[in-house]
This record gives sequence, structure tokens and C-alpha cells, in this order.
Amino acid sequence: MKKGTLKQMLVITDGGSNTGEDPIAMAALAKEQGISVNVIGVMEEDVIDEQSQNEIEGIAMSGGGVSQIVYVKQLSQTVQMVTRQAMTQTLQGVVNKELQQILGASASKMEDLPPEKRGEIMEVVDELGETVDLEILILVDMSGSMKSKLPTVKEALLDLSLSLNARIGYNQFSVFLFPGKKKDVEKLMDWNPKLESLSTIFPKLTAGGITPTGPAIKAATNHFVQKKRSLRGMLRSDEHYNEESGM
Repeated sequence: MKKGTLKQMLVITDGGSNTGEDPIAMAALAKEQGISVNVIGVMEEDVIDEQSQNEIEGIAMSGGGVSQIVYVKQLSQTVQMVTRQAMTQTLQGVVNKELQQILGASASKMEDLPPEKRGEIMEVVDELGETVDLEILILVDMSGSMKSKLPTVKEALLDLSLSLNARIGYNQFSVFLFPGKKKDVEKLMDWNPKLESLSTIFPKLTAGGITPTGPAIKAATNHFVQKKRSLRGMLRSDEHYNEESGM
């Protein structure tokens, strides 16, 4: 089985989108590009309106990811849990496809296998979860209601970086804000193996304005696609150089 790279988008928000493209439709487009879209809904009181809850669940379902609604104080462990859960879910999907090719329609999913075989395959999934390369693009809601939650978001992301960098696999993180200072979506940090720089950046951020969740997911998907294209370009350049130099 090829290890490849898992691509995840993690949306941290506290409310429904109110401008731009439909975030559920944008999440479906991300899934088509092999990116799973996970959403964490952050609340301070024991209330979240039905529209926001439906949107959070709809984005994750459409994007083939995981959703969770939590209190601010639970955010750190939830960010790690959702990321790990999404990794396992994606890897199980990969394994199911492999099984379908190997075993055919008679036993196309893990659930169809005997318990001992299922256990063996889950061990493989767990091992892949520790060794697979991972790209996570984090989208942070910067609308006015998120202002008091930003310090907790920062700590949660630093904890996530520490947790994932304890794995064997290589990690890369990128962080986008929505809305940004001058436009709907702003890139805060490009691909980087660590999130430590957020400690100095986050305290300077100001929250306020609309919630363009759909445009943010669209911009994040494009960022993944552009990265893929640039890597292809580099590989082609290397091939051309090798041909020219006779290597």
C-alpha cells in the first residue's frame, strides 16, 4: 500500500457563514481534490443556534471529514482528537478501497471481515497514522464573536503541532484567517513543519466583521492545488535537467 500524503482542512469557527459561496458546496469541491474538511464549532455557552450547527455538520459531511461542537475550554484536546479521528477515517477509506480491489465484492469493507482480520487491518491503519505524511491547512474564524476565543485557539494549535510532531511522519501546516484585514481570506502562515511562530503572531490579530466560511474553504482548496502544481513543476524541471545533463 502506498503511503502518500493525507490532506486535511481544519475549520475553527463559532457561527454560520454570511457571505460568499456556500461552504457546504465548497467542502464538496475540496473532497473531490482529495482533501478532507473537518470543522470544530466553538461555543462559550450551552447554546448554538440550529442553523450554525447544521452548517458545521453539513460542511464536514460534504467534505468527508469530522465535526465537533465544543466549549472553549475543551478546544485543545478536541483539535487533536478531531485531527486524529479524521486521519483514521481517511486511512480506513484507503484500506477499504484496497480491499475492494483485492477481495472483490464478496468482502469489500473492513466490516465484512472476521474480527481477527479486522483487528490486523486496524493495526495497519494505526501504524499508517503514525508514519503517513500530513498536510493540514487551518482556517480560523476571525469574526467579531471570536475575539475572546483567539488566545485559546492559539494554544490549541500549538498543542496540535507538538502532538503531531511526535509522530514519525512528516507534517506541514498552513494557517488562513477569515475574514482578513483587507479581504475575505488572508494567509497568515504558509506551509511550515511547526506552528511555534503563531505565539508571536496571534496576539497582534484583531477580530471583527463578517464570516466568509465558503470563500475561506475555496481559497484553502486552491492553496493545496497550487502546492501540488508547483511540486509537479519542480519535478519536471529536474527531469529536464537530468535529460540535458545526461543523468
